[in-house]
Amino acid sequence: MLKAGLDRVTRSRLPPEKGAKRFVAKKKRSGGERSRRPAPGERKAFRKRIVLSNVNALDVPGMQEINAHNMGDESLRGHVLRLPGTVVDRLRAAEAFKPTQAWGMFSRPGFLMRKETLELARMVEDISSDGEDSGETVRMILVGQKESGKSMLLLQGMTMALLKGWTVINLPEAQDITIGHTSYTPLPSSSPPTYIQPDYYARLLRQIFTANPHLANHQLSQPPSSSATTPQIPIPIPPNISLSRLASLGASDPPIAHAIFTLLLTEILRPSLPPVFFALDGLAHAMQPATGYKHPNLKPIHPHDLEILKWFNGFLSGKRGLPNGGMVVAATSQSNAPKVPAMDVALGELEGDRTDPIGGQVVAKVEGTPFVRYDERVFSALLNGDAEGKIRVKRLEGLSKDEARGLMEYWARSGMLRQRVDETLLGEKWTLSGGGVVGELERAVIEMRV
Repeated sequence: MLKAGLDRVTRSRLPPEKGAKRFVAKKKRSGGERSRRPAPGERKAFRKRIVLSNVNALDVPGMQEINAHNMGDESLRGHVLRLPGTVVDRLRAAEAFKPTQAWGMFSRPGFLMRKETLELARMVEDISSDGEDSGETVRMILVGQKESGKSMLLLQGMTMALLKGWTVINLPEAQDITIGHTSYTPLPSSSPPTYIQPDYYARLLRQIFTANPHLANHQLSQPPSSSATTPQIPIPIPPNISLSRLASLGASDPPIAHAIFTLLLTEILRPSLPPVFFALDGLAHAMQPATGYKHPNLKPIHPHDLEILKWFNGFLSGKRGLPNGGMVVAATSQSNAPKVPAMDVALGELEGDRTDPIGGQVVAKVEGTPFVRYDERVFSALLNGDAEGKIRVKRLEGLSKDEARGLMEYWARSGMLRQRVDETLLGEKWTLSGGGVVGELERAVIEMRV
């Protein structure tokens, strides 16, 4: 009997004989319902959504509002000013707000008037005035460590430009242009070949006419004509069409968006129109050796062979001028940026040696080495300006203690900080944030509450 039992166990472990039937018990499904799969683009929209208000936050009484008259007031340094509602809508249309910024913690959006903000405000006022700096073009690159406020300063510059009635053109993320996620096609009769991105141009045109409503008050100066600089538009354009309506035509029809954008930019740069504020965030993506797009021979396309970045680099380097004056500002990123040695060397050459604000030690500029291959096109875009027209490099450091105190007092009045702001707390948080680095200060005060 024992042997028969062992034979039965042994047979049960062997694979079934050919032709023999075998019973396999199926597992029952759990009673829970299957979740709905997210629609295409739903997760990206949730990840990039911008929340600019919080009904649960305390409204700060007596909070001043920034306007065209007080934006350069030195007495407002260290204060947080509220953004006007109309400017908030236009900044949202220009995609100036970032999902990583803590707008959703407060009742209304506002920003801190720091030293660099007032310097930027004075530049905008000088260009808009009738003085000797009227019509000047300022070309600037914002650099600094991670979370030092570069994107916020870019937003502050766009805010002041809108308050002064300027035309604002913003490229919110250079990575969106170079990552290879939009349609592209070679520009006819371009040598060397240059590539355009019809869908991105349509999106940019929609941003321009929504963020700049004053374009509705300006009409097309002359009927469009085909030339080497202005491609032919395949649809009839009325001679008295407004620039806002012209941009909306290109936004609704991507195949003609590039031709409309070229014509619109030519009209915006007419002598009778306001100055232009041209902004780009994530400069390293526009200076890297290759993009996600391919030539017909399967070689990667250089970022400077994309027409939109070719336009921006022309304005940044000074090869293209702004007849009415204005500002061309690019911001670098330390949290999302490829390594571009040529850009590091070029920025070091433009900035020179600098002094560490905390330790007081001299930090030598980044210099080239013969063991690294550098991109000469980056040097051509950043270093070919003369002494007067070369690109300025603005390095953002930490906030001063007075600026940090003003920001912390605003957080306390908003209900986000439930401690008394005194010298002890200020010194502790300012030190923990690496000398007032604004992003680290926000993390130490708001996001690490006990």
